[in-house]
Amino acid sequence: MSAIVAAYGPVDPDQAERMLSRLKHRGRGGQASHQMPHAWLGTCYASTDPSNSDAILQPTAGTWLIGDGGTENYRHVWEQLSAGRFSLETFHQLPDAFAMVVATEHGQFCVARDSLGIAPLYWVRHGSTVVFASELKAFDSQWRHAVEPFPPGYVWTPEAGLVPGPRVPATSPLLLKGRAPYELPPTWVFAAIRDTIVAAVQRAMETTQPVGVLLSGGVDSSILTAVAARIAAERNVSLPTFAVGMQGSDDLLAARTVAEYLGTDHHELVYTAQDAIDLVPEVIYELESFDPTLVHSAVPHHLVSQLASQHVDVVLAGEGADELFAGYSHYGRYQDPTALHTELVETLQGMHIGGLQRVDRIAGAHGLEVRVPFLDLDVVELAMAIPAEWKLITAQYPAKWLLRMAFDDWLPTEILWRTKAQFGEGTGMHELLGRHYGASVSEEELHREANVVSPPLRTREELAYYRIFSQRLSGFDIGQVIGRFAEA
Repeated sequence: MSAIVAAYGPVDPDQAERMLSRLKHRGRGGQASHQMPHAWLGTCYASTDPSNSDAILQPTAGTWLIGDGGTENYRHVWEQLSAGRFSLETFHQLPDAFAMVVATEHGQFCVARDSLGIAPLYWVRHGSTVVFASELKAFDSQWRHAVEPFPPGYVWTPEAGLVPGPRVPATSPLLLKGRAPYELPPTWVFAAIRDTIVAAVQRAMETTQPVGVLLSGGVDSSILTAVAARIAAERNVSLPTFAVGMQGSDDLLAARTVAEYLGTDHHELVYTAQDAIDLVPEVIYELESFDPTLVHSAVPHHLVSQLASQHVDVVLAGEGADELFAGYSHYGRYQDPTALHTELVETLQGMHIGGLQRVDRIAGAHGLEVRVPFLDLDVVELAMAIPAEWKLITAQYPAKWLLRMAFDDWLPTEILWRTKAQFGEGTGMHELLGRHYGASVSEEELHREANVVSPPLRTREELAYYRIFSQRLSGFDIGQVIGRFAEA
């Protein structure tokens, strides 16, 4: 977890430093900047260990690089850049979560972002100057009206403009096309799912720093915990897990069951309804969104990130499993596998302004690095190559049954086959916050103010959140930078 601020073309260095100072929460390791005649680069980085750092600014043969995220083959890429082999193909070789800016003393400049948009990046183009930053709050007021998300999977240079790289894999399923829809998967499919996820968790845990897990008690975070606990045991280290909830909540009790079953070093925090209500203004600023669906899940995520940050710098989170294996209840409306697969692809492509934004911003507010093994590209490629017929939700086959079967003997049955609840719903935020903040706005006010943004505000609760958002993050084109999801 690190911060990027960069500019190509004329820029006031004091303005750039001011932008960087607004993102200091993203990096506990240090801060650095470098100015060249044609560019300015700045970073707040998470680690002082270059071999494991998310964002290291260092000169080699006149080349400077800043980044957010991690790449397995960063040494190979750095060797190419250091040797002067500066090409767009260099960035297309990066398989992981990253946003990266490279500039040379000879005038070259290049920006790239991973294909899923796991690492955040925004930009604004004004005349001969282009400015980049990891979060919306970094930008000064005069830039905000033109800020846009930098598109995932693209590379930008002043000469070539935006160049697309590899997109989300498998626009249509590729495996087992010769099998009839009613045939069950062969056993190797479950083994492949399990082994690929285990390998992804192993990669995510490759760091000199202690790694914990955000354990909600749902099946996805529980599977990650089961895998990570085995890896930690092989390394003779304990696995910290973190859970939050209101007294007696189902999520808190389920997380406790998983932690006891796996023998993790478990930490939990019990909060009250008033605690959650009071946190909303701070959470909306951290989240950079007023969408109720994200706010509901961001409040407990703030609390669990705050708890985890007191013990570790790196955590694993279960984001992505629902999008890959059709875990959300609304996927149950699909009976046509082609339509379901299309929806899953579109959802994956939109995660960078949805669940991934919530995970990144809230964790980043506490200087915590989140790694998402389910969105490792090996896992994504495999999951999206599996026939969508096996992801359809039916009376016989519940949501994510492929994933559950792959880890059939790794967790207690009541956890592995637990009914899905979205994070905000499982923690009670959906009803609690909706009722409280909805009551703070009248129907007349909603009717009068709904069209202040486009598309219009939908509920009294959303208007209440928008008012909070606009107090501290005003001036943005809402349609450009804010994801809006299911009806609240």
